[in-house]
Amino acid sequence: MLSGSHENKGNELDSQSPPTIHQSDKTPNKFVQFWRRVYRPLGFHKGYNFPLWFIFGGALFGFTLAKLSYLNIGGNASSSFANSASPGEWFWYRNGIYRIGITIHLATILPAGILIPWQFLPIIRHRVLMLHRINGYTIVILVILSNIGAVMIVRRAFGGTLATQAAVGVLAIMSTVSIALAYYNIKRLQIEQHRAWMLRAMFYLATIVTLRLIMIIAALIISQSSNYYTTMECGSVRSIYDAEPQKIQSLYPQCTQPGSANDTLVIVQATFGNGQPEQIGASLRVNFGMAMWMALLLHAVGVEIYLGLTPRESNRLRQVSYERQMERGMKHPGSAGLTSDRFGDADPWKPLK
Repeated sequence: MLSGSHENKGNELDSQSPPTIHQSDKTPNKFVQFWRRVYRPLGFHKGYNFPLWFIFGGALFGFTLAKLSYLNIGGNASSSFANSASPGEWFWYRNGIYRIGITIHLATILPAGILIPWQFLPIIRHRVLMLHRINGYTIVILVILSNIGAVMIVRRAFGGTLATQAAVGVLAIMSTVSIALAYYNIKRLQIEQHRAWMLRAMFYLATIVTLRLIMIIAALIISQSSNYYTTMECGSVRSIYDAEPQKIQSLYPQCTQPGSANDTLVIVQATFGNGQPEQIGASLRVNFGMAMWMALLLHAVGVEIYLGLTPRESNRLRQVSYERQMERGMKHPGSAGLTSDRFGDADPWKPLK
């Protein structure tokens, strides 16, 4: 994904030749022939790679496109972030450090979500390597800034519970560390490790898409029992019923008492379907931490399964790494980056003869 300008020759990694494909004497059927005409012009050489790219990259791209209106953060449009956020959330993001944090986060992660799928399109890597590099560096900068913004607002994100703060913090650490390791490995021309760590980073970041699905499903499920409650700040409640103060008096009289502060807590029932706005917000708050941990687990396991199922591509790229490292006169060619045979107990890697 990334490489420095001094690596022009050494990092023509995938543009040299496609991976070896075992040929068969059997003539492919019409469906296979049609399918190859679809994915091969895009640079894919294996039939399963294109649907995976289309499904996962398309999901991230579509999700980001649907949320681009959030760049109008505090606008009056119905699609702005202020009017689309979970009920009560905007109260905390209106000003101060949280306004700065949400602005940084949305202004960086949304453009990154648009750029990420194209980074994994082989034809760009093969034909326009410089664009691949520029796009990669841009994504890295945007993601790091977005993580900073996310950490700034996490105390107020969907109630800011400890479960939520921990999940956001772990996601920020996992994605940042993965990007750092990918960057180091490409500088050391350890291409297969660069591929692995960039795939991990992007899968972790795409957690947000799965998170939203789990949140909605969980909110619908808990609404059926009517036994789930959470707390909400009076400031959030007042912002919801700003034009209807009489509702605050009847529903949450604690928030109208003298001395009631914005941080004063009231109990709100979590009801997603036919609930009041604050009840819908409560149904999302109460499951956000759980949903994020579950989505992160699914994505972390999923990317490891994919990497485990594609050892041939990893071995091919390691051979390319060996050749490039030999050309540069690096120590430990084939293992100049962060590889398990240098830092673990794996058998020493041997190049193909």
